[in-house]
Amino acid sequence: MNPTVLPGTHVETLVLAKLRGFCAGVVRAIDVVEKALQVCGKPVYVNHEIIHNKYVVSDLAAKGAVTVEDMKDVPEGAWLIFSAHGVGPAVVEEAKRRKLKVIDATCPLVTKVHLEAIKYAKEGYHIILIGHDDHVETIGTLGEAPAAMQVVGTTFEAEAVQVPNPDKVAYLTQTTLSLDDAAEIVAVLKRRFPKLLCPPKDDICYATQNRQNAVRALVPKVDLLLVLGAPNSSNSVRLREVAEARGKRAFLIERAADIKAEWLKDVKTLGLTASASAPEILVQEVIDFCRLRLGVKNVIEDETVEEDVHFSLPYELEKLLREKQAA
Repeated sequence: MNPTVLPGTHVETLVLAKLRGFCAGVVRAIDVVEKALQVCGKPVYVNHEIIHNKYVVSDLAAKGAVTVEDMKDVPEGAWLIFSAHGVGPAVVEEAKRRKLKVIDATCPLVTKVHLEAIKYAKEGYHIILIGHDDHVETIGTLGEAPAAMQVVGTTFEAEAVQVPNPDKVAYLTQTTLSLDDAAEIVAVLKRRFPKLLCPPKDDICYATQNRQNAVRALVPKVDLLLVLGAPNSSNSVRLREVAEARGKRAFLIERAADIKAEWLKDVKTLGLTASASAPEILVQEVIDFCRLRLGVKNVIEDETVEEDVHFSLPYELEKLLREKQAA
């Protein structure tokens, strides 16, 4: 027996969700920070974590990116990057007052929801925003039309919510919700408000949907699922919940060292996925851990769909890059 294998574990196979890890919005956000450091110099400041992953945030910090939760911590005239989660107009105005030079790394799919909120509010609709009221993305979206919008996060809240005019109601959703949970809430709202206006296209992002569907396909094939992600990452938590809703034990981990031997009793086939904000280097770390410490001999990938989505850089950053190249 390999002396490094954790006692009491008998895992034979690790099954990876082939569709896992960074989405196009996360790739873009990290790229924005790295390129901004090249053309703007150090430091650049980031309003909230650029994405919800400690490893990524620490890596960017080592390169010169300073994460702040309060713009008072940003020197006047400095470069400030808005995170992928987006911000409301009040934050934009505060940045202008402080004469900050802004690069907006908001995911284009979050921007889409912001624009829908503005449109519905102008048309006189009361907007129900389905999401988690303490999440950075939801706070930013709410800021677009605070007088015309309220947050609903559960079916219980959907049953109780009151609106000024039941015939003039629209809904939007946070982009990183559980498909199942959002569908249940929408069903309640449609029953209560038959004239409910739906967004022209589903607000839950393609990557969130695809990763949740990959977990649905994976859980019948494994005894336990590990989700690589961060506890403050909505899309990470939703992946764990998707597995648990289907009767499968699942644990959220940030690093391989978080894996506990007691989870793995009677587990022969272990599943692994990574949230849209978890880097592949940490997936490889977990794979190495499973081989060395769990004695895993077989590592296979479970294939569902492939993604081929790319987002361009913000205009203001593209302009800076062109100017530097021309200099």
